[in-house]
Amino acid sequence: MNRILFRLIPLLVIILCAFASWTATASAGDSLPSWHDGAAKSSIFDFVRRVTAPGGKDFVPEAERIAVFDNDGTLWAEQPFYFQLFFALDRVKTLAPKHPEWKEKEPFKSVLAGDLKSVLAGGEHALVELVMATHAGTTTEEFEQVVKDWIATAKHPRFNRPYTECVYQPMLELLEYLRMNGFKTYIVSGGGIEFMRPWVERVYGIPPEQVVGSTIKVKYELRGGRPVLARLPEINFIDDKAGKPVGIHYHIGRRPIAAFGNSDGDFQMLEWTTTGSGPRFGLIVHHDDAKREWAYDRKSSIGKLDRGLDEAAKRGWVVVSMQRDWKFIFPFEGN
Repeated sequence: MNRILFRLIPLLVIILCAFASWTATASAGDSLPSWHDGAAKSSIFDFVRRVTAPGGKDFVPEAERIAVFDNDGTLWAEQPFYFQLFFALDRVKTLAPKHPEWKEKEPFKSVLAGDLKSVLAGGEHALVELVMATHAGTTTEEFEQVVKDWIATAKHPRFNRPYTECVYQPMLELLEYLRMNGFKTYIVSGGGIEFMRPWVERVYGIPPEQVVGSTIKVKYELRGGRPVLARLPEINFIDDKAGKPVGIHYHIGRRPIAAFGNSDGDFQMLEWTTTGSGPRFGLIVHHDDAKREWAYDRKSSIGKLDRGLDEAAKRGWVVVSMQRDWKFIFPFEGN
């Protein structure tokens, strides 16, 4: 009997290993329930399996498992305009009683008249002026509270839901799946770092210290004997396009092994991430679902995706079709 058992041990080991592998695969499959089965979903699971398999040739220690995500258009919607622009427009209306001169000064005059087309026609200069007028002149603590108050009450014009509900359910699942497998997840966005930090932990599970974004200058001051950081009307850093790898270097200090974006504004971040040594992963969210969200790419003034579409295949980046790859887009679908 002992001899028979001894001979069966190798077979039992094989069976147990196969069962463990099947269990891991089944568990992984359940981790992204809002994703349709297909090449995109499989590529995510395959990459995570490779970098987390101890002893494997592609194994990556947990300290080096850094994943970076764009925010606008990647984690939450960005149409019909960036949500931070809606915040700035609302701030103009709130602050207008203290600035009677705005009634005759552009772009504020057009904002107060509800003429957003004219505001946008003013180009980058007009938008910068809006941001400086509505984002500066407070302390960092005061601005944080303003953002919290706005995000708690403002609603998206199409969906009539809080902006923080206009997040992508498949990406929420992906963030959690990566963290379950030892990844540290960061936001690397062209949006304002202090606009995002007050709410990202509650919505995405990403703490404020893991947010990289555009910044305005701040100054240390004593006010009434109390130290504060005053927000100044000066741009400090733009975390977009070629600025994203720079922001990653300054804030994170490690080259990521995975990057997720949706536009050509994320191209350099994806390029920087995926040209490093060892296993690498890049993914682009393609907005091609006009029914449930929006369909836009090459000609869009917001979230333009042109070069990324052309070069994704040769660079090995996964292009996710919202229409084909996602069962659900928003958490509120079906409610």
